[in-house]
This record gives sequence, structure tokens and C-alpha cells, in this order.
Amino acid sequence: MLMVVIATTAVAQNATQARKILDKTAAIVGNKGGASANFTLTNKKMGSVSGSISIKGRMFHATTPQAIVWYNGKTQWSYMKANEEVNVTTPNEAQQAKMNPYQFISLYKSGYDLGMTDKGNNCWIHMTAQNKQRSIQEVYILIDKKSYKPSQVKMRQGNEWTTINISGFKAKNLPNSLFTFRAKDYPHAEVIDLR
Repeated sequence: MLMVVIATTAVAQNATQARKILDKTAAIVGNKGGASANFTLTNKKMGSVSGSISIKGRMFHATTPQAIVWYNGKTQWSYMKANEEVNVTTPNEAQQAKMNPYQFISLYKSGYDLGMTDKGNNCWIHMTAQNKQRSIQEVYILIDKKSYKPSQVKMRQGNEWTTINISGFKAKNLPNSLFTFRAKDYPHAEVIDLR
């Protein structure tokens, strides 16, 4: 009985420590003015794609060699450079997280069990969905314990894992207009509303 109490207490302390680290990371990443970083996203279906991302709250703007994506917190515009086509959608939680490696900022706050493993100057935070119907079932986040900046996010949707490596994170003051597609900047683009 004593061993069960000790084990339960250790798990609760581990989850509390993980939440404290995520709170600090979320405060840095969720800088009111915004932030930018470089990323490389890899999964079996898409292969690997690299680019840059700017974020501000739930909004993001991502650029890769193949596409530019704007998300204003509700609507997403995806401009495919090869065929000058813009798809307009309202992405779900998993779709947002695949494009925005910082989506975990709101994910960890409810509906996930938390754990943590120390790795020297870094730690792995492990999030497991309490509801098996959640689109993102599992997330691992590698965080620097001194700066609280994340350098890698791994997430599982169904049986598919996506890994996002993050570098060059910087806090910036970004205008809200950066996160909305402006048709006048792409006069030859065909806009397809998929909402």
C-alpha cells in the first residue's frame, strides 16, 4: 500500500513539474507581440519539408518552398506556388498542429495527462490524450530547461507520427495583417473555398 502511495505521489509531482515547464514555454512562445522560427516537418506521408513560421496567439504564417499558409485564428489560406491556387479552409485541431508547431500551447492545458523525462540540459514532456477520440493522441516536446524554448515536437494522430524540428526561435512584434491572405498580392491565383 505504501509503495502505491509513493508511486502515485511521484507521478503527480512529475505531472506538476511538466505543467510548470510548459507554462513557462507557453509564456515565451505565446509572446503577445508574436514570434518567428525555422522548422523542418517530417512524416511518412508527406516526407520532409522545411520553412519558416511566424506566430501570434493562435494565428500563424508559414512559408515553405512549395507553399505559403496564413491562419488568422479561424480561416486558413494555403497558396500552392506550383499551380497558383489558394485553398480556403477552417482547419481542425490536428490540421492546425501539423502546420503550427506551437499549437501545443493550448493543447496541454486540458484533456491530456502529462509526464516528464530529464535529459541533461533538456527535458522531454510527454502528453497523452485522456479522450481516445482526440485527433492528437500523443505529443512529445523537447524543451531547453534554461531558455524554456522547444526544439522538437513529435505528435501522433492515429498511427501516424509527425516530427517538427524547431530552430532560430525569436520573439518579435508582428502585425495582425501578416496572418491574413491578401488577394491583391496574388492577382493570378485561383481561390478555391473548401469551407
